[in-house]
Amino acid sequence: MAIKDFIKAATPSGLYSAPQTATALKTATNGAFMIPSKKEYGMDYYLRSALAGGICCGATHGAVTPVDVVKTRMQLDPAKYSGIMSSFGKVVSEEGAGALLTGLGPTVVGYFIQGWFKFGGVELFKISAAQRMTEQEAWDNRNSIYLGSAAGAEFVADVFLCPLEATRIRLVSNPTYAPSTISAMMKMASEEGIISGFYSGFGPILAKQVPYTMAKFAVQGRAAEAIYDSMGKTPKECTSSENVSVSLSSGVIAGVVAAIISHPADTLLSKVNKAGAGGTGSIITRLGRIAAETGIVKLCTQGLPMRCVMIGTLTAGQFGIFDTVMGALGAEKFHFHNPASE
Repeated sequence: MAIKDFIKAATPSGLYSAPQTATALKTATNGAFMIPSKKEYGMDYYLRSALAGGICCGATHGAVTPVDVVKTRMQLDPAKYSGIMSSFGKVVSEEGAGALLTGLGPTVVGYFIQGWFKFGGVELFKISAAQRMTEQEAWDNRNSIYLGSAAGAEFVADVFLCPLEATRIRLVSNPTYAPSTISAMMKMASEEGIISGFYSGFGPILAKQVPYTMAKFAVQGRAAEAIYDSMGKTPKECTSSENVSVSLSSGVIAGVVAAIISHPADTLLSKVNKAGAGGTGSIITRLGRIAAETGIVKLCTQGLPMRCVMIGTLTAGQFGIFDTVMGALGAEKFHFHNPASE
């Protein structure tokens, strides 16, 4: 499926407009089809998806803040913070246990906003694309739909995430920089300006988050399919607890794969947001210096075990919480359906 075809398919002409072809109209009224109508997947569904996404991302990223603090320290100062357990000990002994919660505010707020646009956006793009196809076409092209939906939604989400992520990294790298998130953002804006202060890491954050999110949703979707196949059940035939268990299991697999793919960009993002990193000049120049100084091997490996633990746990938690909140809100999550299995 060409990218231009995906963009055309994924762009909704109207949230409640009728299916575009006679075949789509037929499948849209078929109870076995997983997308019975646009009304079922209308604005209320996308708002619930966005809210569930905001809750799951804000809660999980907030919960792993201590791990993220240590991971970031290991990336920024590997000579001092060389091991996972020893790094935890050094942070606590030198700065107190409260230092492990450095950046909690911007983390929770930033990732709630990011989760709102990411999960809500993925559902919007995914369903909009599938509704322009027959049931069989949607099933055959599900990988392209997963990847394209995730890339588009993540780009939008990162526009809002980047300023808060830059603030978080500044506070983690320099705990004395400012006493609060708001004061840190005001100080960064006054000293460096909006673009330089908050969007220096926009390139790296896209390089990190877009492949991460594409892998996260595509791998989770396929892993969940494999688990359901091994159970001999469809999502509709499973209990809510079984569906959540599948989400957790597939989320772990997706999280580890996504962490490995996006780790070099994550290391660059941590380093470029440290004051003075890469010297002076444009963002590209600074990133080039940082990459040359760090080396490819270290870019790919510094803090990677910690990040695999963090992202694997975090991703599993996100999908588990997302499904739970969607159920609590009375929304049934969209799943691709294989018509050949009937």
